[in-house]
Amino acid sequence: MRTRLDPVAKTKTPTPKRSGRPGGRPGGRPGKQPVRRVTAGDWIGGARLRTLPLGIAPVALGTGVARANGGWDLTLALLCLAVAVFLQVGVNYSNDYSDGIRGTDDFRVGPSRLTGSGSVRPKTVLKVALAFFALAAVAGVVVVVITQIWWLLAVGAAAVVAAWFYTGGKRPYGYNALGELFVFVFFGLVATVGTTFVQLREFPFDAWVAGVAAGLFACAVLMINNVRDIPQDTAAGKRTLAVVVGDPVARALYALFLLLPFFILVYFAFLYLHAPYVYFTLIVAVPAAVIGVTGKTPRELILALQLSSLTALVWALALSAALFF
Repeated sequence: MRTRLDPVAKTKTPTPKRSGRPGGRPGGRPGKQPVRRVTAGDWIGGARLRTLPLGIAPVALGTGVARANGGWDLTLALLCLAVAVFLQVGVNYSNDYSDGIRGTDDFRVGPSRLTGSGSVRPKTVLKVALAFFALAAVAGVVVVVITQIWWLLAVGAAAVVAAWFYTGGKRPYGYNALGELFVFVFFGLVATVGTTFVQLREFPFDAWVAGVAAGLFACAVLMINNVRDIPQDTAAGKRTLAVVVGDPVARALYALFLLLPFFILVYFAFLYLHAPYVYFTLIVAVPAAVIGVTGKTPRELILALQLSSLTALVWALALSAALFF
């Protein structure tokens, strides 16, 4: 007697392959996600405007130093500001895209992301990121054309590459505890000293000192952001500096990064009459440091991040004003 075989019983369900990347989805590629209508608020949230002070601060400082050393140019200052802001927004959208397709944002507890939440197709977010990088490049090229300093093209290209590989590419340095180093260099030294140089054609020592301060503020903002994400980044395999050193040390480093610029301020206080007034910005910095070190909830750490960004902005604007007048 012949037995009929159930065709369903013979069918084996293939086991999906893992990507091998931390937090990766099956097959190493993001699945097709449901897409809803996106609002302007979604895109504004994706731009992460609270991080823009990190782009504004070094330009303000660099312009103030140029003014204090005998020359500044409003057009070039505004172009430098455009480069910094467009690059910052491009970095934010790039991070949204890269973390989203890696699956890192599957573990996210903070504000939702465009890619990770499925609100927007990954390629759309990537195109927006590249558009902002292109805008930064255009502003940078205009600076080069005006100043005729052609080697600045290489500096600009390096900045865009660094912005992309923070979380993009096969070996993003942001996943290997190098994020703070790169933001210190590019959102501190390069942005500040570069802004001064294109206006003054010199590299005054003041610009380097101010650049160190701007870089430390950028490190503080990145560190407190990553402190909040330690559990999620650990689960996703994202080895930020905060993950590597652990929560207590990361919080101590955050406070150090945030408050060191006030010790650097002593240098300017000896040279410029109005620089001591910048110490009033401790009104914002001290609460930020206290909340960042003692905060228990994501809401508290987000507040510390916001206050840290505000500290960077008001400190830079206040010192720039002191250098101007």
